Amino acid sequence: MKKVTAMLFSMAVGLNAVSMAAKAKASEEQETDVLLIGGGIMSATLGTYLRELEPEWSMTMVERLEGVAQESSNGWNNAGTGHSALMELNYTPQNADGSISIEKAVAINEAFQISRQFWAHQVERGVLRTPRSFINTVPHMSFVWGEDNVNFLRARYAALQQSSLFRGMRYSEDHAQIKEWAPLVMEGRDPQQKVAATRTEIGTDVNYGEITRQLIASLQKKSNFSLQLSSEVRALKRNDDNTWTVTVADLKNGTAQNIRAKFVFIGAGGAALKLLQESGIPEAKDYAGFPVGGQFLVSENPDVVNH
Repeated sequence: MKKVTAMLFSMAVGLNAVSMAAKAKASEEQETDVLLIGGGIMSATLGTYLRELEPEWSMTMVERLEGVAQESSNGWNNAGTGHSALMELNYTPQNADGSISIEKAVAINEAFQISRQFWAHQVERGVLRTPRSFINTVPHMSFVWGEDNVNFLRARYAALQQSSLFRGMRYSEDHAQIKEWAPLVMEGRDPQQKVAATRTEIGTDVNYGEITRQLIASLQKKSNFSLQLSSEVRALKRNDDNTWTVTVADLKNGTAQNIRAKFVFIGAGGAALKLLQESGIPEAKDYAGFPVGGQFLVSENPDVVNH
């Protein structure tokens, strides 16, 4: 019985794939210079770069959901820190001899400064609206407890002072000082516990979802840009002339179409690895993925927020 069920399922999947391919063939093949898969910050940023560098190129963006910036780029689904290494401890690993490596932290912070320059340029061009709509100053803090962790944070702070990017960082092991910085973190804590914290006043909170929406809204003003929502990539094939044929399913009406593109960018979040592997390019073998979970705690209680 299990074998029969498996055979029927395989036949159903096969018939569905054949049906979709037939529908895609039946529809007129769309041509575009650049196909952007995914409606998040990565595709929006690349599209904006290309619009400025190659304004005559046609671009098509396809997104599986009913709107852009609804998954990883959504403001509630990522930390929004800019990953500027001001508080991310994993960017400063401890070497076997106890020293702290800051190379990665410096490189990441420098990359974030370039992002800020890019956004400032887009504000000047009128692509992005007022900066306060997507980036605001928020202090960045690291907090640790226990002797080993305190020793690590102290060494991290000292090492980062070698770079001017981190000169504004402050360090303290004083309970009273840390309580002034983060009252709720210190509330009810054992006064004898060894603690330490760093604080950088020039940290930022970035709303990548808002940046994405504004960038794509600007792209949509051009006649050679097309946004297709509720559209899922089902197949990806390289042609003999090095162009790509991508089969895209319309999730609302069940039809499919082939899009022929000179260049394809995969910014599809969790689906990116699968599509990259399907492309068959050698570079795909160098990538792997694993799920990461996180939890962001939000309070709208003014009494809590004021602390």
